[in-house]
Amino acid sequence: MAVFLVDAEVMAQARFGTSQLTETVGALNILRRDQPLPWHRGWRDRHVGAFRDYLDGDPTASAIVAHAISSSWMADFLTVPPARPNMTLDDELLVLESLPDERIRDDLARVRAPLAPELRRAGLASRTAALLRWVWQHTIEPDWPRRQSVLRADVVSRISRLGRDGWSGVINDMRPGMRWLGNGRLQVQERPYPPCDVRGGDLTFFAAHCRGGWVSWRLPDRFGIVYPVTGIFAEAALSTPDPLRRLLGNARSRILVRAAEPVSTTAVVAATGLPLGTVGGHLRVLTEAGLLQKRRSGREVLYWWTDTARALVAGPSSF
Repeated sequence: MAVFLVDAEVMAQARFGTSQLTETVGALNILRRDQPLPWHRGWRDRHVGAFRDYLDGDPTASAIVAHAISSSWMADFLTVPPARPNMTLDDELLVLESLPDERIRDDLARVRAPLAPELRRAGLASRTAALLRWVWQHTIEPDWPRRQSVLRADVVSRISRLGRDGWSGVINDMRPGMRWLGNGRLQVQERPYPPCDVRGGDLTFFAAHCRGGWVSWRLPDRFGIVYPVTGIFAEAALSTPDPLRRLLGNARSRILVRAAEPVSTTAVVAATGLPLGTVGGHLRVLTEAGLLQKRRSGREVLYWWTDTARALVAGPSSF
């Protein structure tokens, strides 16, 4: 099994965050797979045709995609953790764009060899950056505010759980094969890779819309763990119990049901189609009534159920 060796200082300073490059790499991986997970299928179906057209028009980019990601490894140049929070994609791509062709080829060969002839051409870093910008601009950027709201909601939820359940409660359901072993050992996946000493470094957990997550680093001291969130793919309508609707009204009950997990005002507006002012008013009333709690995350305020709301939505059987 692959293990991060950590200490109390690393875990005390560990952060949660989001990354536009990480989100883009996650989307790239979903688009390239022929058998997406069921909750990814609708999004992928909307974009995979244009993605394939892009690759058909750029054989070098197509070869990069074919070699960069396998079922067990991802090319290192794709997975560098950002230097700071809230960087733009262009800022994050500066590291990639500075790499020489030989470094790109070495990373690709570690994933899948022998290399395709197209990868002997010059300018691999710029071709890869162009591919990632295309994925970002055509499949993510128009919906980034909603995506980011979902990711931040997950972050706030995990930080809240950390205070209640400790690191084991936060980590054990974060991604497949990952769990807290104790004694300074964090299992990051079940594959038999050697331990990685993270002590003295910076560790960040990145929420992303992706398939299964991955581990990233920029040696000697920057490490990241990417874990999957499925918020934007959960398109099934949420049911609102009739008694709850009669008690709170249609709009307010719909908003309350949406807040089972932390959600922003803008995300509620996007999900319900209600005006921003109306949503804000209902959230305020629900908060004052003790049904929602709130916490600021970046520029947004996130709302989620109190224990009272959880019991109220569950109905009489919960009492």
